[in-house]
Amino acid sequence: MTGDAEIRVSVSPGEVRVAGLRDGRLEIVAVERPGRPDGVGDLHRARATAILPAMSGAFLLLGDGSTGFLPESELPPPRRPISKALQEGQSLAVRVQRAPQGGKGPRLSARLSTAEQRLVEQSGSGAPALLRRGDGAALRLARIWPEARIVTDGPAVAGLLRSAFEPARTTLTLSSTFGPELEARFAELAEPRVEMEGGASMIIHPTPALTAIDVDSGGLAGSRDSIAHERLNAVAVPVIAREIRLRNLAGAILVDFAGLAVRRRELLVAPLAEALADDPLSPRLLGMTRLGLMEIVRPRVHPPLHEILGLPPSPLTRGLAALRQALREVSARPGSGFALRAAPEVIQALESLPQALHDYQEAARRPLQLQPDIRLRPGQEDIMEIPG
Repeated sequence: MTGDAEIRVSVSPGEVRVAGLRDGRLEIVAVERPGRPDGVGDLHRARATAILPAMSGAFLLLGDGSTGFLPESELPPPRRPISKALQEGQSLAVRVQRAPQGGKGPRLSARLSTAEQRLVEQSGSGAPALLRRGDGAALRLARIWPEARIVTDGPAVAGLLRSAFEPARTTLTLSSTFGPELEARFAELAEPRVEMEGGASMIIHPTPALTAIDVDSGGLAGSRDSIAHERLNAVAVPVIAREIRLRNLAGAILVDFAGLAVRRRELLVAPLAEALADDPLSPRLLGMTRLGLMEIVRPRVHPPLHEILGLPPSPLTRGLAALRQALREVSARPGSGFALRAAPEVIQALESLPQALHDYQEAARRPLQLQPDIRLRPGQEDIMEIPG
């Protein structure tokens, strides 16, 4: 992929948002909450707690107290059955390969790089321990896009990036890294409905088993104009591929196109496969079911955006957005104090992430007063200036 590349990193209380743009168009999105890391890339000294030959793997206790699954295929060479390679109680260094999902622990690998093996040796032996955190999204994207310039409003992130790459590549700005247009695009990614040209739309509905994408024909609903429906679905194809990538949808994905007989939907298989080809995670289009649903499988590494933000946005997502807005008010009125009046569940969510409130206090130089109001619902947050 070519074009002018830029990575924008927005750091705010409790959250780091990363946007990868080419020629001003959003191509890659990541949202991280440092207080609740997904663990991917973390290096642990672990202990085997259960050997499961029937599952060709083992459960390991990690340094953070969680339990992960190590497949037999991810043991270091030589290849051998899990029951011969590992015993209960044995210590083993592992790296988290895939984030937890639906109550299941992370997926692990014991195939470590030379640098990782050196770090493990230096750490010595002992109880399960977290030896090193994995790279954040800004570092990962900067490696994938080595030609991209980087702009961030976070001093700590700027220092990390300047130590990892040519210092001149990273610019630290005093103003917000995300402008109104980028903020609006991120807000759209936290909603289930995606508007398309011509009045059509699509609904993205994640479930524990799969993600369903339903194309809604809008004003064409009920129409027998097959040519118009073909055009509408042709427009939807690149939008579907793009939303899958931006939202980091993973696992099984079913797409229901609008208003076409099953035999005519077959014409959309090749265009959809072509649109998915630009995705760095290489999703597979398995084909079409007898009901005319397109079947896609996309690998899971980091959690999908809806697991982080909620779909619709969770109380925590609403609360962190309110902290960003409060800091904008502080910038506009230096020296003023502010209070957040919000639904009780929004206040409780913020209190469950004390580092976010601490980050706000550090930036604003005074705490934010939290005022729960049972009359309000999530999405009705109110930032108020405190007199005096």
